[in-house]
Amino acid sequence: MIKLVKLKSQDDFVLNAELIETIEETPDTVVTLTNGKKLIVEESMDEIVRKVMEYRRALFRGMR
Repeated sequence: MIKLVKLKSQDDFVLNAELIETIEETPDTVVTLTNGKKLIVEESMDEIVRKVMEYRRALFRGMR
C-alpha cells in the first residue's frame, strides 16, 4: 500500500500498489488502475514509482 494525495482536494488516501496498471503525466499525474478507474494525484510519476519500489522492497524483506 502506498500513500498518495488527490489533486486539488489535498485528501490523503492509501492505494494498493498492486492495482496500478499505468502512470502518466499529462501534465497532471494520472494513475490508471487494473479495473480502468483513473485517479489524478499530486505526486509525480517518479515519486509514485519510488513509493511502489519501496513498498515492494519492504514486502520482500519480510519474506526472508
